[in-house]
Amino acid sequence: MMNKKAFGAVAAAAVLALTACGGGSTGGGDSAKGEINYWLWDANQLPAYQECAADFTKANPDITVKVTQTGWDDYWGKINNGMASGTAPDVFTNHLAKYPDFLKTKQLVALDDAVAQDNVDLSQYNEGLADLWVGQDGKRYGLPKDWDTVALFYNKTMATEAGLTPEQMGSLTWNPEDGGSYEQAIARLTVDKNGKRGDEPGFDKDNVAVYGLGLPNSDAENAGQTQWSYLSATTGWTTTDKNPWGTHYNYDDQRVQDTIAWWASLTEKGYMPKLETTVGANAADSFGAGKAAINSHGSWMIGQYTGYKGLDLGIAPTPTGADGKNASMFNGLADSVWAGTKKKDAAIKWVEYLGSAACQDVVASKAVVFPAIKTSSDKAAEAFAAKGVDVSAFTQHVEEKTTFMLPITDNAAKVSGIMKPAMDAVISGKAPASSLTAANEQVNALFE
Repeated sequence: MMNKKAFGAVAAAAVLALTACGGGSTGGGDSAKGEINYWLWDANQLPAYQECAADFTKANPDITVKVTQTGWDDYWGKINNGMASGTAPDVFTNHLAKYPDFLKTKQLVALDDAVAQDNVDLSQYNEGLADLWVGQDGKRYGLPKDWDTVALFYNKTMATEAGLTPEQMGSLTWNPEDGGSYEQAIARLTVDKNGKRGDEPGFDKDNVAVYGLGLPNSDAENAGQTQWSYLSATTGWTTTDKNPWGTHYNYDDQRVQDTIAWWASLTEKGYMPKLETTVGANAADSFGAGKAAINSHGSWMIGQYTGYKGLDLGIAPTPTGADGKNASMFNGLADSVWAGTKKKDAAIKWVEYLGSAACQDVVASKAVVFPAIKTSSDKAAEAFAAKGVDVSAFTQHVEEKTTFMLPITDNAAKVSGIMKPAMDAVISGKAPASSLTAANEQVNALFE
């Protein structure tokens, strides 16, 4: 890793080079200077982007960047309200599940002219990320900022006490019939208030002290991204008929229904919390407090999970399926320019900087997420290693090409509005998994 002084010199040089190329100017004047409002939702990444903003302004004295962080639960409501009232941020962190709806309402600026004029190298990003932000009209609406995959965070002390070695935790198997060694591990790690384990006679499923697997929610909004998609994918199931821009959802497929039925059965067996107990709770904090032994979660949460005091943390790959391979949803965020900005040229210049190695290397150095640029991703892995964190469970998915993309479709908000209550009903035991067929019919009617 570079020392801080050398790193800063390289970053400054990169900024100056980017500035010299013009930053996508479409007219100059007031549009090319002033204050830009930039929003993001992840508090863990705020310091990195504040540093990027300061570096950017040093090279572009006529432009300042005000960085605002708002938690995920409030972020999208404020973005949408701001667009409606004309007060949205000039630039904001965008999500694959959200941007199709923004395209429909013409809320994003196409970046193609600036990318071409300023010779932005799209090949520098990890494979597939740049293509995700091309709409059905063939235009580009974001530059990649980072990527994420899913793995199993687990409590090493609890695993050792249960007789489970790191090698066993790192080679779990799963199937929808009996859950494979994954369910066996979850059962073994579950402990009731009398000290009985989930796989022992006399286990009291109604009085559990430690759940083998944590539960934040039914994860229907993002097609099971962190909670069950890594399982359903091993069966060969896909969320939609094609990706991106599919027009037919497949929640009526027996493979996903069997997966969800198995997942819901963990609650019935007492191995996973009941859905109603998760309202207002934070699954990561519950894990940190010793109330769960395993949490499946995304790589953007590494910093939070490694930050719990007194916790000996392990990170294991997702379980393998019948073909001996595991899987993870691959999501990539981007930065987009709001169509209503009065600082269009300055905003585009900022987005190009956010998508450059100068900024993404700063993000990498903080060891919080994996930046989109390949070389910056490698630096992030080195930064994690320097902190004693083995992130190979996340990176192996990219290296071994065992990823699949988060579904990108129109009507995402409406799909979520239908699927969330349907999935909640199954996970809470109020409806069978077969009830997802009726919900799927409602979803597909949106595309007729």
